[in-house]
Amino acid sequence: MDIQLIRNATIKIKYAGKTILVDPMFSSKGVIESFAGIAKNPTVDLTISIENILANVDFVIVTHTHPDHFDTLASEKLPKTIKLFCQPADKAFMAKANFVNTEVVETQTTFENITLTRTDGKHGSGEILAQMGEVSGFVLQSKNEPTLYIVGDSIWLEEVENVIATFKPEIIITNSGGAIMPGFENDPIIMNAEQTISLAQYANNSKVIAVHLESLDHCRVKRNSLRQKATEKGIDENRLIIPADGQLITL
Repeated sequence: MDIQLIRNATIKIKYAGKTILVDPMFSSKGVIESFAGIAKNPTVDLTISIENILANVDFVIVTHTHPDHFDTLASEKLPKTIKLFCQPADKAFMAKANFVNTEVVETQTTFENITLTRTDGKHGSGEILAQMGEVSGFVLQSKNEPTLYIVGDSIWLEEVENVIATFKPEIIITNSGGAIMPGFENDPIIMNAEQTISLAQYANNSKVIAVHLESLDHCRVKRNSLRQKATEKGIDENRLIIPADGQLITL
């Protein structure tokens, strides 16, 4: 299995003979309005051309439709006939965008030899949670392949813990940028460094791949600081992988 971080939460995965694109955001640097009043987003450019990102993609998974996970350019560049999986909350969005081969995953579905199970999460806590909308994660399973859990935009909480306990994934992808919204600085809307480390400690038989870092102005966690804090807790680079944009990981 290959996992390539494109940028932010955009990931390209080769799994069970299929190529999967997750949460495509294709915008050039500075095209999307600021989330935190610091800089326009994304704060860095793609390191891979859109044509290469789209090459050989068999299907797309969209965890939710915030613009840092599914932007206008991705909607324009993806073929409207491509197989696309989304959560129930985004059914109308995808229909309005004219994607004609969309499958809404209520609980679980199978695409050829891959089983996809949609999982719950919370895009923050406290007062900010109601403003963030619904989000999902996905578990991928296939014969002779490791179980892969894409957590999505969720903080570390019981729902995520339960997924790990139920599916025992060998690989977990976390969105670990510690994003915050102005006025709610004490309530991250995705995992921060401490929460990522808590997940890695709980899932001590899994490899954790931390993404959603250093691409948006409201994400405060830096790769170097996450690496340092994990090392201090005895979690080495083989257990917590923190890829650079464009980096290919072969597992």
